Order: sequence, then C-alpha cells, then structure tokens
Amino acid sequence: MKSFLVPIFIPTAGCPTRCVFCEQPRITARPRGIPEVGEIKGILLQAINSKKYRGAENAQVAFYGGTFTRLPLATMLELLEVVRPFLLNGYFQSVRVSTRPDSLDKERLEIMKHYGVGTVELGAQSLDNRVLKASNRGHSAEDTINAVAELKDYGFSVGLQLMPGLPGETDDSFRHTVEQTMALRPDFVRIYPTVVIKGTKLEEMFNSGQYVPLGLERAVSICADAVERFGREGIPVVRIGLMSSPTLRKAGQVVAGPWHEAFGDLVRARILWNRLAPMLPGPGKVQRLKLIIHPRDAGLFFGHGRKGIKWLEERCKSKVVEVIQEANTAPGQARVECL
Repeated sequence: MKSFLVPIFIPTAGCPTRCVFCEQPRITARPRGIPEVGEIKGILLQAINSKKYRGAENAQVAFYGGTFTRLPLATMLELLEVVRPFLLNGYFQSVRVSTRPDSLDKERLEIMKHYGVGTVELGAQSLDNRVLKASNRGHSAEDTINAVAELKDYGFSVGLQLMPGLPGETDDSFRHTVEQTMALRPDFVRIYPTVVIKGTKLEEMFNSGQYVPLGLERAVSICADAVERFGREGIPVVRIGLMSSPTLRKAGQVVAGPWHEAFGDLVRARILWNRLAPMLPGPGKVQRLKLIIHPRDAGLFFGHGRKGIKWLEERCKSKVVEVIQEANTAPGQARVECL
C-alpha cells in the first residue's frame, strides 16, 4: 500500500526536558511552538491537492517534533479538531503522533482513539538507562517497555525511534537496545544516528572532549547491522538518518558526527554489499565481472560516484564490464558472474 504522510511540526512543544542532542527548530526548519489553526488547514489543503496525494492509498497526518501527549489538553484537542473534518470526509485515513515513553495516560489515549489517531511513535532513543541518563532523556528503558505494552493494549500501531551513538553508548549497549526492541515487536522502527547540532548541550560536550561522535563509516556499519536484524524479524525500518532540512544544510549547523544527506542510501548499499560479499571471487581470481541487479538497486551502485562499482572492483581486483538490470532479480539480492 502506497502511503502519504503529511507532517505537522510542533518543535519541542510539550517536552519536559531538553535532551543534550535536541535542536528541533534546526532539524525541522521551523520555529519553536505550534502552528496556528489556519496554517495547519492550509498545509492539509495543499497536501490533498498534490500529485503524490492522488496516487496514495493510505494518507495520514502526523504531529512530529514535540511531546504530543504532554501538550495542554486544550491544545491537544484543538490540533485533533483541526484534522477531524479531513478524516470524516475521507481525505485522510488516520493520524499519527510522536511522544515520550513516560508521557501516556488513560484519558489522553482514549481521546486519541476517539479522534482517529492510529499510530504512536515513541522517542525511545536507547534502552540503556545509563545512556538515557547521560542524554538527559528523563525517562527509563522500563518506561519504554511499559509504554509499548500499553499502546498495543489500546490497539495503536507503535513505532520506536532509536539513536545509535548517544553519550555513554557502546557497541554492546546498542546491540542490547536492538535486541530489546526486537523483543517488544514494534510495528516499525526509525534509526537516527546521533549528530552534534549547533546550539545543543551535545555541542558543549563535544567541544570539551566529553563526547566523541560516531564516524560516518562506523555509523553506517552499525545501522546496516541493525536494519538487517530487524528485517529478519519482520520489523520494517521506515527511516534511516535525519531528514535533511534547509537549516541543517547551512555551513556550521552540523558540528560533528555521521551526517550525510543520503545516509539511508549508504546503509542500504552496505547491506547489499554485505550480501554480495560471500559470492565474490577472491582478489585477482578473475579479470572481468558481470553484475545483475534489480532496477531499484541501481542507484546504490551508480550513485555517490559509482561507489558500489568501485567497492566491487577493489574487493575482487577485477573490472566490472557489464551491469544488467533485471526486474525478476529480488531487490537487495544482486548477483555477480565471472567472465
């Protein structure tokens, strides 16, 4: 089913703490606070008149960037009331919201069900209490575990957001987070490797030497492993890496860390290369290779300066002389033939 998601950003609204990594206005390219009712209506009207909307089978409105269930009750109701006519008239099928694992209560969950909220995304970030404390999250791993169970009891679809590379995290602790996440059986996951953004506490920690971010190569490797593991469990990863915004693209806004506008493509390419590796001839065994890929994977080999082709040639010490795109080749399951 082709989905269509209309994000309404409410940067930091309702958030009880300031996480060390957070600078939502720069991430979302929106000022702090909540858009006016008229602005939200305008966003929704513009969306339903777009080409992408007309080709979608599942359209949703999403409130992102803040802690939705900690908004003043009147504000929360006002936002849901704005969207409600669009739901009743069939323009959108449901609403999704993002919130914190420690910010759920029965009254608000019942209100959300009444107003057509179908999906709740939890900013879990980590399931290691030491990491959560070092990041000033203000909640525990146990809060996330309990929140997932409660949301499922209410019939919500549940997504978890994870952030590898937070302060105090090790490879083992992130692997443990992935294992615990798989045990919770969320409906989907988002993975955002931690980057140091200007104006955050994390920038201070980085500048003073208290925090060392992941390098790009290591972040790609860690995320590729996590995506593969979630995939084997049937848990889709719907986003890998921060979405680019005009503000983040400005020089100096991202101070350090594994920032790349096409980070998700780098991870998907790494997964594809890892799957190819066992099939490859040893270095120098053959002089020429033919690559057979699904058309959807072409960008992973030809994009970013033909990095995929270069990797293959360097690995095998051979020349890729032909690339064939075959629709009957499964996406992510390329083949190599020796010539």
